[in-house]
Amino acid sequence: MEKKCKCGGLQVQSFGLTLGIIWAVVLFVMAVFAGVTGRYGFGFVQGVGSVYVGYHPTFVGALIGMVWGFLDGFIVGMVFAWLYNVFCNKFCK
Repeated sequence: MEKKCKCGGLQVQSFGLTLGIIWAVVLFVMAVFAGVTGRYGFGFVQGVGSVYVGYHPTFVGALIGMVWGFLDGFIVGMVFAWLYNVFCNKFCK
């Protein structure tokens, strides 16, 4: 009889939402800081802005970055949680 795995899998959608919200907030805060200070986080915003179209150190750019960040974080979080659950069940002893 096979023993039931007790590795504690992750809730895929919950993890995706959590990571999406955190990444969206980080992008928003960094864009606002870069826009207000003109220096702090500016390189970060430029680097991420080269991937996320419309992400700039302005309020509107920060909102656009939030949307991109949420979508990206949500997808990456779901994939991470799903893979974790797959490996957790495969290698559970």
